[in-house]
Parts: sequence; C-alpha cells; structure tokens
Amino acid sequence: MTPVEPSPVVAPPTVVAPPTVVALPSAPAPPTSRPPRALLVGLSLGYFMVLLDLTIVSVALPAISRSMQVGLSGLQWVSNGYTVTFAAVLLTAGWLSDRFGARRVFLCGLIAFGVLSGVSAAATSLPMLVALRLALGVAGALLLPASLAVIAHAYAEPAERARAIGTWAAITGAALAAGPVVGGILTETVGWRAIFLVNVPLALTSLVLSARYAPETARRQRGGLDLPGQISGVLALAAVVYALVEGPVRGWAAAEVLGAFAVTVASAAAFVGAETRAGDAALLPPRMFRSRGFSAALVAGLLANFGLSGLLFVLSLFLQEARGYSAFGAGLAFLPLTVPTAVNPILTGRLVGRIGPRRPATLGFVLMSAGALIQAPFTGNSGVALAATVVGLLVFGFGISFALPALVAGVAGSVPVEFAGIGAGALNCARQVGAALGVAVLGVVLGLASSSAAGTRYALVVGGVVLSAGAIVTATSLRGLTPDENPGRAAARR
Repeated sequence: MTPVEPSPVVAPPTVVAPPTVVALPSAPAPPTSRPPRALLVGLSLGYFMVLLDLTIVSVALPAISRSMQVGLSGLQWVSNGYTVTFAAVLLTAGWLSDRFGARRVFLCGLIAFGVLSGVSAAATSLPMLVALRLALGVAGALLLPASLAVIAHAYAEPAERARAIGTWAAITGAALAAGPVVGGILTETVGWRAIFLVNVPLALTSLVLSARYAPETARRQRGGLDLPGQISGVLALAAVVYALVEGPVRGWAAAEVLGAFAVTVASAAAFVGAETRAGDAALLPPRMFRSRGFSAALVAGLLANFGLSGLLFVLSLFLQEARGYSAFGAGLAFLPLTVPTAVNPILTGRLVGRIGPRRPATLGFVLMSAGALIQAPFTGNSGVALAATVVGLLVFGFGISFALPALVAGVAGSVPVEFAGIGAGALNCARQVGAALGVAVLGVVLGLASSSAAGTRYALVVGGVVLSAGAIVTATSLRGLTPDENPGRAAARR
C-alpha cells in the first residue's frame, strides 16, 4: 500500500526528491543539443506512476477485502508485496542501469509495469494479487535509478540539469497527494480493479515519449553483481515481514513464524558477511557506515516511512470501517496530510541550504510525532474527534515535507562523491524497508486490539513514539553541513 518516498501505501521513495542530485557527478558526457520538454514529461510520468502505486492502494483495501474475502493479514500482503521487492531490488537496479544502459532498463521497466498492472486488475485470488504486487515492485525499482540516469545524461548544463531533476523530483509530492484521492474516486465509481488499470495509459504514454526522445547512455563496466548480498537481503526483509504479518494469525510460537524469525537473523548475518567480502561489487560497501551522519540518515529514513506508511494503512481502514467513510471520502480526508508534501519541500530546500539538514529534519520528526499523537485520544465520531484528525494529519504532512528532503541532503553531505549514487539508493531502500515494517508492525497492533477504534489509538501512539525516536536520531547524529561547507555539492544544486 502505499505513501519516496511511497503505505501499504507506503510512502513514497516518494517524497524522495534529492537522491538524484547527488548522483550527478558520475553521469556520462551528455549530448550537445537541448533535449525536448517531452523527454522530461516521459521520464517524470514513469516516476509518478511508481510513486502513485505506493499510495493509491491504501483507500481500496476495504473494497479488496470484501471482494476477495480476506482479512487483515491478507491486506498487509497486498500492501507490502510491492514495497518489499521495491526496496530489495533498488540497489541492484542501479547496477543493471549502469551495466546494460539506463534507457534500455527504463523502457523494459515501463513495459513490465504496464503489463503487470493490467494483469493485476484481473486478479481473481489473493495469492495471485500478492504475486503480481511482488512483480510490480521489481518493475518499479527498475524505473527509479534508470530515469534519473537518463536525465543526468541528457541535460548538459549543470543548472539546466538541476532544474530538470527538480521537476522530476517535485512530482513526488504530487503523486503522494494524488494517490488516496484518485484511488478513492476510482474505487467508488469503477471498482478497486481500476486502481491498477490507471497505470496502463500512464506507462504507455511514458513509453512512447521515452522511446522517441531518451538518448542512449553509456554502459559502464562495474564489478559483478553482488548476488549473495542481493539474495540474503531479500530473504531477510521478506522473512521478517512474513513473521510480523502471520504471527498474530498463526500464533507467535508456530513453527513457521519462529522459522521466519530464524531466517531473518541468519539472512541478515549473511548479508553483512557478503558485503564485507564483496569489495567494489558490494551493493552497500561497509566503509560507507564509517560516517555517523550516513548511518543516522538511513535509520531516520526507515523510521520516517515506518510512521508514514503505517499511519496511512491504519487510518485508511479506520476511516472506512469505524467512521463509515466511502473510499472517496477517505481519500479526501487525507488531503490535509498530502497537500503540504506537494508545496512545502521548496521552502525546506531553501532552509536546508541556509542552515543544513539537522534542524529541519528534527523539526519534521517532531511534527510527524505530534501529528500522530494528536489524533490518538480521539477515535470517535464527535466534532472534536474529526477536528483532531484534520489537525493531526496537517501537522503530520508538514513534518514529512521538512524531514524527507532534509534526510536526502544529510546523505549527500555524509558520503564521498564516488558513493553518491549508492548513498541515494540506500536511503530509498531504507525508507521502503521502513514502510514495509510500519505496515506489518502496526497491523499487529491493530490485530491485538479489541476494536478498530482501540487498535487505531494504540497504533497512533506506537507510531508517534517511533517518530520521536527519529527526532532523537537526527538531532544527535545527522550531519549539519550547509552548501557553503560543501562547495562542490552547492554548485551541483545550483
């Protein structure tokens, strides 16, 4: 599901702007002619579609539940299927883009995403739908780094390139804002299957424009694919999500649940070992973690999307099941959260440029935590409760718009230039891992409660506490460098 970051919805790599800017130094020599505006439209449409799919599913979950007769754990898999594979394949997608050419990888990702979306609309069972969501996550992961690489190659002037990337990244907020509303309208008027069909014309339009205008990119020889790291990373993430989703259903002492936790621990240890031995081919070189600021940014990114995606998942169910909203009404109810993410990142970018990322990121986490906790005591239908929901979502939305752009700047200021692309991919990956865990953990909280209102209340408290921990991490460990202290990156931003 999904809100860059994106909830089941998961929040988007969504709201994830700047991973991009930091990847520019490694771009191959760009073409001499100015690319047509249609190229940027085509590339941005692909990114928009990926992020839209993170959030559009959220308000359709109750309709999917009724249609397929599935419970809470089934809905968690519909949401997390996309997020788990999207997070797990992001770093490998960057390797594929370098190895086989960004244009080719982007076009293949578009075709796969459009076809899989169309087939998803025809899914007749929960296992089929979850399998398709898993495959969609892989296709989405191919599109993100490849589209950025094509932009970096196509735009020659640094200032022009920065503007193009700013436009590409700005649609994060638009996708986050559009997801719940579009999902609600389509679910209410056509049915939940339409939330997948909407991707087909988007993918087709992006494919036509990109195939015509996207330039070929150089294929760079890199170290071999870190297959042990990729496999162990996917296993660790999938196993922990499985254990958290199925634990309340099967019992925490069930053999398969305990086995999943064991696989998580073993796979995580294998991943660390694989990265240590892989050298230049490592998906995530261990030496990057010598930077305290880099580690803090990854932890904070995970916690931010834990809160964002978990809150969207919980409130999407609560608004429709406890308060009786229609799917369209639930989508509109999220506007106080999503609108700030579409307009405020411009202010955040200027603020980070003046004072560095630490204070804006900390402010963002404080606001997100407050936004969740404001709503927790008010899970009824009174006027005060409805007002608390609006105010809480608005505060939460402003928190997102401060925290996420600042975290990207924190990564940019914490890693060497040669690791800029890997750092950006790692932040996106950490955010999507957090999104999957947020849906899984807060789904457990919902399942243990005696009622929807009580479960929502407890889940909001848990989310608020987790986001408070994010404020502590950013305040104490995130690097606070400004562009003046990073002249090379400041020039790239300009």
